[in-house]
Amino acid sequence: MRTPLVSAIAFALAGLSAVAVAAPADDTSQLATTQLPRSVRPTHYDVSVVPHADKLAFDGKVAIGIDVLEPTASITLNAVDMTFAHVTLVPAKGKAKFTAPKVAIDADAQTVTFTFDHAVPAGGYTLSMDYTGKIGTQANGLFAIDYDTKADGKKRALYTQFENSDARRFVPSWDEPAYKATFTLSATVPSNQMAVSNMPAASKKDLGNGLTKVSFQPSPKMSTYLLFFGLGEFDRATTKSDGVEIGVITQKGLTSQAQFTLDTGKAVLQEYNAYFGVPYPLPKLDNIASPGSSQFFSAMENWGAIYTFEYALLLDPSISTQSDKQEVFNTAAHEMAHQWFGDLVTMRWWDDLWLNEGFASWLASRTTERLHPEWHTNLEAVFIREAAMSRDAVATTHPVVQHVATVEQASQAFDSITYSKGESVIRMLEAYVGADTWQKGVQAYIKAHAYSNTVSDDLWKEIDAAAGKPVSTIAHDFTLQPGIPLVRVESVSCANGSTTLKLTQGEFTRDRPEKKALAWHVPVIAKTVGGTPSSTLLSDGTGTLTVAGCTPVLVNAGQTGYYRTLYAPAQIKALQGAFAKLDPIDQLGLTADVWALGMGGLQPASDVLDLIKAAPLDATPLLWDGIASDFSTLDDYYQGDTKRQAALRKYAISRLSPKFEQVGWEAKPGEEAPVAVLRAHLIGTLAHLGDAKVIAEARRRYETNTMPAELRKSILAVVASHADAATWDKLHAEAKAEKTPLVKDRLYALLGTTEDEALAKRALDLALTDEPGATNSAGMISAVSRAHPELAFDFAVAHKDTVDHFVDSTSSARYYPMLAGGSLDLSTIDKIKAFADKYIAATSRRDAETSIANIRYRAMVRKERLPAIDAWLKKNG
Repeated sequence: MRTPLVSAIAFALAGLSAVAVAAPADDTSQLATTQLPRSVRPTHYDVSVVPHADKLAFDGKVAIGIDVLEPTASITLNAVDMTFAHVTLVPAKGKAKFTAPKVAIDADAQTVTFTFDHAVPAGGYTLSMDYTGKIGTQANGLFAIDYDTKADGKKRALYTQFENSDARRFVPSWDEPAYKATFTLSATVPSNQMAVSNMPAASKKDLGNGLTKVSFQPSPKMSTYLLFFGLGEFDRATTKSDGVEIGVITQKGLTSQAQFTLDTGKAVLQEYNAYFGVPYPLPKLDNIASPGSSQFFSAMENWGAIYTFEYALLLDPSISTQSDKQEVFNTAAHEMAHQWFGDLVTMRWWDDLWLNEGFASWLASRTTERLHPEWHTNLEAVFIREAAMSRDAVATTHPVVQHVATVEQASQAFDSITYSKGESVIRMLEAYVGADTWQKGVQAYIKAHAYSNTVSDDLWKEIDAAAGKPVSTIAHDFTLQPGIPLVRVESVSCANGSTTLKLTQGEFTRDRPEKKALAWHVPVIAKTVGGTPSSTLLSDGTGTLTVAGCTPVLVNAGQTGYYRTLYAPAQIKALQGAFAKLDPIDQLGLTADVWALGMGGLQPASDVLDLIKAAPLDATPLLWDGIASDFSTLDDYYQGDTKRQAALRKYAISRLSPKFEQVGWEAKPGEEAPVAVLRAHLIGTLAHLGDAKVIAEARRRYETNTMPAELRKSILAVVASHADAATWDKLHAEAKAEKTPLVKDRLYALLGTTEDEALAKRALDLALTDEPGATNSAGMISAVSRAHPELAFDFAVAHKDTVDHFVDSTSSARYYPMLAGGSLDLSTIDKIKAFADKYIAATSRRDAETSIANIRYRAMVRKERLPAIDAWLKKNG
């Protein structure tokens, strides 16, 4: 899982051509993408490792049960950074051995090939070998995290991260999702440390000399990327849920910060057992909390051993916020959803990654809403949809189901289309067929494909059967082609107490207006303000819909649809007048559509300001969250144009300040959770807009150390972004002295957020040293890029050999272009192109091209849309 962020996990293989051949699943007549020969498949791995944490290396032994499907003189599997010895092949029946094979390592392909002196007949065998491997310092393969402790100095822990293709760094393997097998794992470890894997320990043997051999129970049949091993000075807290032991594993002394995750795990497991109709099949489910961070993911769904960075799993009473609490719940719910969607049933190849990520995101959102209705997270469906549409509206988008030919391309698939569009499409389809029918189809899918691999059509088959109608027709439109439908309300006429809408369908795009529009079957729900919803399926590009009442009409009522709605000016004016009467989710959805369509040139860009002006002070806090974000984004577009920016800031502060005065600096007894989230957001936004009072109060609270835990992050962020040299030095000293990793990591990231360019350069220089920690340096450079994208990009490229060590595996194809994506300078485009030409495979430039598209879009908005904002401010400011 790469929670949005949206960030992605790094991958290890680039440049191999995909071929469609017989899949390694039980049904070899199925086709799957592969980068390995299909003459051999594994059935079981018996792995034994001896890690040498001090040397960043490990020794391994593996005996792999294999089926040779047709005679072959060679066996090829995946391996990275390994050396091999004592390779043997023994038939499953009989004692005959083959002569030791020749070993050929292909570092570029990340494979090892064992060639025998004569063909190996079809049949069952055990392939055994001794090998050595490397322990890294970024989250790929087996890696080390060094961290401070308050009482016992620096410590080192080991963890694994294999998705998508880094199991090959830990064990020679058929490292593709369709090659499912069972695993037994044993490890020789220091006796004073805890070893963790997917399954409970089966035995522990004292070897003397301070070492213990820990052997784990056999795993269920699963893909290689779900295997996990962890080792360190850990504590473990546990609870029980439906007969399953739920655990949270932390560095020593921190289990008190895990209670919320334990309670969450207990409740969510019960919820999922009931929802799927298939009980969680393993005896335990651990959540492993790790210091550090990655630029591309926050947690990983290893079966029975979920790996999560501390900031997304633990609640530190000195710094954690309500937003953190909600993130912890959502992350746990997402990863636990994967235990069914992804682990029990796995996509056959990365083309269908959304079957993992989109469904886990949707189910986590659904579960958060069900178990914590007081958070009002149902309204966040609009923000999730907008995250997808922002990416989906540019030419560099891709379908939800996409062809992945290389593993580097797979790394780029972990984006907002896979996660957020996938989730939004599921929400739309569930609304179309009904929640009970959708659940029935999901249950049938899980039961039919447990312990095997699937493609998207396997799911649609079950949903069609449950619904009794071809839902797959809609599903194919929204998953097999990219883009966003645009539903135009061509006319509205009222007669006899009902309103009839004439609708047409086109495509919303930000950068290709001359393109012939794609076509979708679009489920449309509409209603008059205060009325009851009516629905239709818009097909063939046109349709009509009649709704009860004659008040202003809202299309996409309830905001379950994945499309933009364009109204005529009179209709927008009517909705503006009725804005306070709309349901909160429709206030959010209408504002989001008007913003996007205005910036896209399909209606006046200033229309969004009319809606903001109409927003009542007592509207849902999430609407004010969105308004604050809109003002912040507009402010960024004015960067460098001080006079025009000042006019926007004056109006934005005048609009936000009354809400902040209502919310206040101090929490009120009994206030709702969204108010706490809004308070922190308003502090950050008003400071970003240059509100002198907010900045001064944040500084006062920092200097007098009167920062409540709930606001500590927000106050530190204001102080850091507006820091002078003395304040920056003080924050730096605090970061160096801090012994709690979760807090320390935050402080180093904040050093990069300064608006002062000279201090930003100091932060960049600091990021290249050992001081921040190996997993913090990339984040510091990213932090600088938010205010200084050109500076951060130029610096990272100039120091690429060093920066590469701070970035997860081959994710440099994503990382470097991301740094420049917020630029307003068109000349930056040439720099990104030059970087891509030199360093990124031609087949893996989607993120670079997206950054370029975003720069062009931002420059267009600045030139063509801001004049309308200026005129509105002059009239209304």
